[in-house]
Amino acid sequence: MAYAQLGKTGEKLSEIGLGTWQLGSNEPREVEALSAGFDSGINFVDTAEMYGTETLVAKAISGKDGMFVASKVSPTHFHYDDVISACDGSLRRLGIKHIDLYQLHWPNRSVPIGETMRAMEKLVEDGKIRYIGVSNFSVVEMRAAQAALKRNELVSNQVEYSLLVRDPEPDLTKYCRRERISIIAYSPLSRGHLFDPRYSKLIEFLAETGRKHGKTATQVAINWLICKGNVIPIPRASRKEHVLELSGAMGWRLAKEEMLALDSFLSSFRRRSLASVTKPAMNSHPFVTHALTWLSSLRSKKED
Repeated sequence: MAYAQLGKTGEKLSEIGLGTWQLGSNEPREVEALSAGFDSGINFVDTAEMYGTETLVAKAISGKDGMFVASKVSPTHFHYDDVISACDGSLRRLGIKHIDLYQLHWPNRSVPIGETMRAMEKLVEDGKIRYIGVSNFSVVEMRAAQAALKRNELVSNQVEYSLLVRDPEPDLTKYCRRERISIIAYSPLSRGHLFDPRYSKLIEFLAETGRKHGKTATQVAINWLICKGNVIPIPRASRKEHVLELSGAMGWRLAKEEMLALDSFLSSFRRRSLASVTKPAMNSHPFVTHALTWLSSLRSKKED
């Protein structure tokens, strides 16, 4: 099994993790898919209170040793007491004693970042979480978050990143590489858009490149992110056969010229990230953040 290091921690994570956003429509099948991924050597799974998939993850990791579990606190739970309470809820739903990586799901300008990070550090001190990360944060927001930490360092930033969505390039990728903060790439297949017929030239190149390596186009697209360095993709996994295909993206490398060729598709096929659409609305209209968290709280209560 090929591993990637999480930030400066020395933790060895499989080169890809499994995401759980939008799972929950067929729990038995999805638990089987996640379990198959773990059996294939993947040791990293990501969830969030907002996803409503923490109990699903609990079932999938039951009886599995050495799993690295990440979850996230919703943005309107960023006040001190709310962070603590949200973490307790996630621990209960996950059925574990500590969360390996606890992340701030989105920035929230209405709550001082210092207050939120005091709570995160308290969770580390109490042994409820091991590492602190963020998600959908810009470089400026990451600097502010790190400055608010007194005894810990950020280990990761989870952002949308794929062949079609290059928002992290170059500012965020350079900053994270310099500071040794891992990028966790969600929607690495651009939520399925990568294989839209409008991108036929890219699809053909992925397939052709895959044939040279004995790999599929999907595996090539995921490996492109792995080859970027300091990036851990977390594709969503809902079917066993899909998960096993994803695991085949690990343990090998595209050639330099293949990477350059794939990079060249940027100007023709770029898409906007979810964060680029959502964050301006959240920053301008706080009720959007509250609405998202209200929905997440309904899902969390349903899980409980």
